[in-house]
Amino acid sequence: MPAVSRPTSKDVAQEAGVSQSTVSLVLGGKWSGRVSPATARNVRSAAERLGYRPNQAARNLRLGTTRTVLLMVPTLSAPFFGPVYTGAARVAARHGFGVVVSTWPDDAAGPADSPFGSDEAIDGVLASSMAAGALAEFRGTPAVMLDSGPDDRPGDRVPTVDFGVADGMRAIAGHLAELGHRRFGHVAAAVDQWTFHARAEALAAAVAGLPGGVLTRARCAIDVTSARDAAARLLTGPARPTALVCDDDLIAAGAYKAARALGLDVPADLSVTGFDDVLLATALEPELTTVRLPAEELGAQGMTALLDLLAGHRPAPRVLPGELVVRDSTAPPRG
Repeated sequence: MPAVSRPTSKDVAQEAGVSQSTVSLVLGGKWSGRVSPATARNVRSAAERLGYRPNQAARNLRLGTTRTVLLMVPTLSAPFFGPVYTGAARVAARHGFGVVVSTWPDDAAGPADSPFGSDEAIDGVLASSMAAGALAEFRGTPAVMLDSGPDDRPGDRVPTVDFGVADGMRAIAGHLAELGHRRFGHVAAAVDQWTFHARAEALAAAVAGLPGGVLTRARCAIDVTSARDAAARLLTGPARPTALVCDDDLIAAGAYKAARALGLDVPADLSVTGFDDVLLATALEPELTTVRLPAEELGAQGMTALLDLLAGHRPAPRVLPGELVVRDSTAPPRG
C-alpha cells in the first residue's frame, strides 16, 4: 500500500482558494488587518478538513529560534533539582517552549560547554547553583541565574532569582536559641557555591550575637557517608555541640547516623536541623526540622524572568523566601 503523503500548506491554499502566503499568515496568527475574518475562517476550515499541521521545526528555523531553553544544574542525583525543572517546564510549555537539562558539575574547572556543540541551538539558558563566570561559553545568549547569588560584576549583569537562604539560616539559629542551645555545630557542604557561603556567614553571625554562643564547623560532601564522618568529628571534639545545623537534608541524614553510632538520641541528646525540605526530611525518624525552599517556584520564576528577557525587558532580581518547618528533630538541650 503506498504511503499517504502529509498535507502541505500548498494543499491548504488550493483547498481554500487562496495563496500560500495567506495560509501562512492565518495559521501563523498574523492575519489580523491583512486578511478578512471570512478568509481566515475559510483557511482554518480547509486546514482542519485536510488534517494539516504546521511544521513547527521549519517555522522555528524561519523565525531564527528553536524555542528551546537549556537548564544547567550541577547534578541530576540531588532531589532538589527535579522540582526546579518541573517549575521551569510548566511555564515554558505555556509559551510554546521546551526545556532540556544538562549537568555542570560543581567541581569542574572553566566555563560550561553547550551540550549541543553550539549555543545557537538554544534560545536561552537557566543556570542553577553556578557561578556567573561559568556561562562564558554562552556569551550573547540570554541567561538567568538561579540560586547563584546577586550578580555583582560590573557591566551587563545577568538577571537572578535567588532564595533567601541567609534569612532561612537565621530562622534556624533563632529557633535553636529559643530552645536554649548555645553550642552549635555546623555540618557544612564543602561546595564552592554562593548559597553555601551565604548560609555559613549567616549562621556564624547569628551565633556570634548570642551570649555564650559557640560555633564549630566541619565540612563534607553532600552525601550521607561524608556527612556522617564530619558530624562525628564535631560530636567527639571538645565542647560537644548540643545542636547540629546541616546545610542540606541529605547531610542531616548523615548527622543522624553519627549521633546514633555514638549512642546519642535525636532530639533528647542532640538537636539536628536540615535545609531544603526535600522528601527525605519526612522520611527520617524523627522527622527533620528544616527550611523549606520553594524549588518548583524557583524554576517557574526563573523561566518567567527569561521569557521577559527574550521579550526585550530587563527583569529585576527576585528573592524567594524560605520557610522554617519545625518538626521533631529539635528540642531543648539537656541540663
